[in-house]
Amino acid sequence: MKRTAAIIFKYIILLLAGIAIGLLLSDNDFSKHKLFTGSNKVSKVLQLVRDTYVDSVNVDSIEGATVNDMLQNLDPHSLYLPPQQALSINEKLEGGYNGIGIEYVLLRDTLVITQVTPQGPAAKAGLMPGDKVIEVAHEKFSGTHLTIDRVSKTFRGAKDSQLLLSVLAPQKGALKFYVISRGHVDESSLDAAYMVAPVTGYIKISKFASTTDADFRVVLAKLKKQGMQKLVLDLRDNGGGYLNTATALADEFLTKNKLIVYTKGIHEPRTDYLATDSGKFQQGKLAVLINEYSASASEILSGALQDLDRAVIVGRRSFGKGLVQEQFPFDDGSAVNLTVARYYTPSGRSIQKSYKNGIESYRNELADRVRKGELISEQNYLNDSTFKRPSPYHTSTGRKVFSGGGIMPDVFVPADTAHRTVLIQELSNQQLFSAYVIDRLQPSLKKYPSEDDFLKQYSVNDQELGDFIMYASQTIKEMDSQELLISKPYLKTLIKSFAARFNWGDNAFYKSLNADDPVLRKGIEAVK
Repeated sequence: MKRTAAIIFKYIILLLAGIAIGLLLSDNDFSKHKLFTGSNKVSKVLQLVRDTYVDSVNVDSIEGATVNDMLQNLDPHSLYLPPQQALSINEKLEGGYNGIGIEYVLLRDTLVITQVTPQGPAAKAGLMPGDKVIEVAHEKFSGTHLTIDRVSKTFRGAKDSQLLLSVLAPQKGALKFYVISRGHVDESSLDAAYMVAPVTGYIKISKFASTTDADFRVVLAKLKKQGMQKLVLDLRDNGGGYLNTATALADEFLTKNKLIVYTKGIHEPRTDYLATDSGKFQQGKLAVLINEYSASASEILSGALQDLDRAVIVGRRSFGKGLVQEQFPFDDGSAVNLTVARYYTPSGRSIQKSYKNGIESYRNELADRVRKGELISEQNYLNDSTFKRPSPYHTSTGRKVFSGGGIMPDVFVPADTAHRTVLIQELSNQQLFSAYVIDRLQPSLKKYPSEDDFLKQYSVNDQELGDFIMYASQTIKEMDSQELLISKPYLKTLIKSFAARFNWGDNAFYKSLNADDPVLRKGIEAVK
């Protein structure tokens, strides 16, 4: 994108030069053309292309590429968002959207429902996991080269607008018709919440949306009723979200007037975010799980809890994003996310990793961690020059902490290489775990009356794993035998977890997935 934009922009400059020369050499009166002033050159060049260029040009796409190229030269997190991307990001962070409330896979060019949002329009109408959407508004839908974009445009829409679906239920031959009124669908940022040990609760948060703190309080109250006294908070793979949500969540764990974070920039005076006395878990023992994909708001929360010695941080070094963006929308639905400040943890450290070597180097930094062996050895990242130099930063009890490259965990847990194979990634990208559950396992799941019965009694044996591999090989023609061997136990876990999710939802999925998770085990040990 960056290279393309640069070429286009250079081409436009050459074009302008050519126009000027052509005008000077022709019989045209050059005085007819207004002299451009020095301000707002980009918009004027684009207008010139729109009005005078020899061929039809999509100036909007050139404009977006040019703006994004300029922003990316400032820092890696300032960027231009086209309308659809801006809408998608904002919907996710606002905690909901207007639609019918389903999750799905596209299996053999047919939409198969895998989850129905509780209390959403689809749930109220009676749609169930396993249902296949055959027609929409009496027109063929299945087998019409479906795409995610097309599905989104079909199922989302204005509140109270109606959708007529023709649906085929599992093991039934007749179509059933549903008239569903689109409505607001709540999209929780809390993936799971359950008791993971006798007095220890587990809550997983996927993003910091506008509703996250309210959702957290609801599940926290439920877990307390079940006897929770200690908590493991899972922020792994949480890429962030709203700054105010991160500070609100930190407030749940801290006592009054504790500094959570402060922000400042050239045009932004220092702003301190302080805890109030409204937190619902100010005293219980706390562990926070992070990894290399925990970023931004996740790092604000974990950094504050670490600096104030309020929690034990478990896992691997976080991403290292310490820049604060503000969104500036345009009337066409597009927007610019512009970095306006840096944030600093209570001890005064910035955890933003360096981007002085350019965007490509910055984007490859996580791959460099893998190459250096950091994900499997704590010593490998402690030997990095960023962390070998003396640190002036300390927690409230005097423990040394580091800046300039993410949040260092207090307890390091290496990555499991069996979870990171190319094969696992391919199977996930092709949605083959969900597809296998729908095609092969769905009827057999009915014999388990409850989630607990399934989790305790069901296990994937070698024969079933072989069946899954044969099933997947119809899509992925070549599988690395060594990766199959390495990933064997995790493949079994994933098959069981997706089966649990299909019948009982996200809580069951994470209960199964976390059953042998070494990071979670360390988190539980940390709060004992």
